[in-house]
Amino acid sequence: MKTINPKEISTTLLHSYLLGSIAPRPIAFASTIDKDGNVNLSPFSFFNVFGSNPPILIFSPARRVRDNSTKHSLDNVKEVPEVVINIVNYEMVEQMSLASTEYERGVNEFVKAGLTEENSIMVKPPRIKESPAAFECKVVEVIPFGEEGGAANLVVCEVILAHFKEEIFGENGQIDPFKLDAVARMGGDWYCRANGQALFEIPKPLRNKGIGVDNIPKEIKNSVVLTGNNLGRLGNVEKIPSEEEIEAYAKQPTIKEMKLRFKNDKESFLFHLHEYAKEVLENGDAETAWKILLQKF
Repeated sequence: MKTINPKEISTTLLHSYLLGSIAPRPIAFASTIDKDGNVNLSPFSFFNVFGSNPPILIFSPARRVRDNSTKHSLDNVKEVPEVVINIVNYEMVEQMSLASTEYERGVNEFVKAGLTEENSIMVKPPRIKESPAAFECKVVEVIPFGEEGGAANLVVCEVILAHFKEEIFGENGQIDPFKLDAVARMGGDWYCRANGQALFEIPKPLRNKGIGVDNIPKEIKNSVVLTGNNLGRLGNVEKIPSEEEIEAYAKQPTIKEMKLRFKNDKESFLFHLHEYAKEVLENGDAETAWKILLQKF
């Protein structure tokens, strides 16, 4: 384990470690405007949602580590306390990256990046027409955390109007992550795409409390096959199957064949039993996985 005191290494090196490890980070593609009406568009990965009543988003145009300069977006929200936070999807990630170029003040990154300005309804800065979701916000507060390079400037925003493209919704009326096709920031030049095999589901913990890993029998908890994730899924059931359910499942052809094949080898039986349960568990069937794991030799 590499242990570091932030005060004992350079800010540049610490910055790279933080961004490399605290990832992926969602991207706020923020459009702002100065007091003279000049539009600025810039992405920030120091960003997230922090509440829904009221709806609060926060992003941080931190001081540049390189030369301690501040970003135009920060100057703009101090002059005109409004911003549109646009969400970035894979179709526009290269244009988003281009917009991060440090152009001179007054240059419109919408034009440079080839993105389309869409008039906002309740705030002055425009939103990105191509973005799958955009949030018109008033800036509630700007909180600085220092005057040195790398210091954060938290821009606390309240959403006063939200826009979502119809095509990102699924049949259940919720936003479909596959249709959203969002991207997120990693360290260095790396990004990740929230689509394909990168997306997976984990059922939320039960409203009635799950049994917990501590209540899993020792021979299962100490398995050489099952992972911590597998144990977490097993611990998220409300109750363990009854003896009657376990005995009924013993009649399944796979279990009968396994018991016959390894009738003189308990260690191999348990190993293959756990492998079978792991496969079933990772296909989302925790109840059946429990019935497999509790089979008697």
